[in-house]
Amino acid sequence: MKRRGLLATVAAVLALVASAAGRAAAPELPAAAWYLSGEDGAVLAARNAAERRAPASITKLMTAIVTLERASLEEPVTVPRRAAAVGGATVFLRAGETLTVRELLRGLLVPSANDAALALALHVGRGSLERFVALMNAKAAELGLRDTRFRNPHGLDAPGHVSSARDATRLLRYALGVPFLRDALSSSAVVLPGGRELPTTDDLLRTWAPLVAGKTGHTAAAGWSQAGAARARGVTVYGAVLGASSREVRNAALRTLLAWGLDQYRRVAVVDPGRVYAEAESGYGAPPVRLVARRQVVRTLRAGTPLVERVVAPALVELPVRAGQRLGSLEVRARGRRLASVPLVAAEAVPDPGVLEKARWYAEETLENLWELVA
Repeated sequence: MKRRGLLATVAAVLALVASAAGRAAAPELPAAAWYLSGEDGAVLAARNAAERRAPASITKLMTAIVTLERASLEEPVTVPRRAAAVGGATVFLRAGETLTVRELLRGLLVPSANDAALALALHVGRGSLERFVALMNAKAAELGLRDTRFRNPHGLDAPGHVSSARDATRLLRYALGVPFLRDALSSSAVVLPGGRELPTTDDLLRTWAPLVAGKTGHTAAAGWSQAGAARARGVTVYGAVLGASSREVRNAALRTLLAWGLDQYRRVAVVDPGRVYAEAESGYGAPPVRLVARRQVVRTLRAGTPLVERVVAPALVELPVRAGQRLGSLEVRARGRRLASVPLVAAEAVPDPGVLEKARWYAEETLENLWELVA
């Protein structure tokens, strides 16, 4: 009669840690405030992150979000005289000319045009700037932007027009979840009717490959500020730097912050096919069956992330066993999120002993038991 395998049992939970070797301290930046978050929303670095400051043209992210929620991209917009007369950065709109919402949004986000912002706000607000700003603040509350209060759609300095590095980062992250906005914020230039071609205000977008999108801002009260997202090795980090002293200082500070954030992540083999995860007894004196993973699984994880393994394997297997035969399972989790679930298989074949080998094993077991009784 063949020996029956025991039911599968759950092995003890193992706690592993992704290597944090070489993990450097968060950088100190020449700016008034900054904030950095990982792909999972974890706060990686922050300074004065909730401090309310003038957000400058980072405001235009919310202007674009509210516009997209209440107007179609091909909807025509006639530029009002009030919008054409606004100061600061513009795309030189002329009173009475007609552009689509799509064209104005790209002008708003790429060269950061104040005239495009005001034209969109008056269009969506049906002539009322106050109505549009109320929509902006309602959306800010919906997104949980606790430090933010808008007074205008373009970001020019105004009493009470404030946000924070934390809110600017969250706002950018939300905007990048909208395909049209993500495309615009990653564009290096825009061409408007009449051949008006204007470059992005984002220097890093043109010079630093990991930056996938960003929104700059500058006013006297805000200083030089920017929110941006960078991606490398399959992971994205999001950050904002507010209140730098110059354009060059801001660019260097944001690049340093985002590069440091990307460096906190490692490619980790969370499942290693060369490792023995469990051993199952095979009986009749045969060697135990080593259980290994069928395939490798690699994930990008933040350094220091705790990993938890759950191994399910039989205590005893029935012979014969084939090499590669599925005999258990492995699940790996990090902070409650499942990273991998793979079968555990026999590393090598174990044949079924012949009749003589089984008889010899039974005889040896019987003699050993008798000796233990006598002893």
